[in-house]
Amino acid sequence: MTRALLPPLLALSGFGLGLLYFLAIRRTAGLIAGRGGWAAPALLTLGRLASALLIFGAIARCGAAPLLAAFLGFLAARAVTRRRWGTAP
Repeated sequence: MTRALLPPLLALSGFGLGLLYFLAIRRTAGLIAGRGGWAAPALLTLGRLASALLIFGAIARCGAAPLLAAFLGFLAARAVTRRRWGTAP
């Protein structure tokens, strides 16, 4: 893979990670609001934080530009999910 293709691919993977991350937040909030116990929301929270930490940590080893591309994809997913769920300004 050429070095020029790395940032767009990482932006796309950051977008995918962001969609999963914010979907997990939505699911966690639903579980907390449903008062179904603490175990499932705690596991979802730990899982999403650990996955983001591991993935962004691995990408950071590739350098600043790939990390920035992945994080911009992640932020784009945040904007999409906020618009989709009606919480965007």
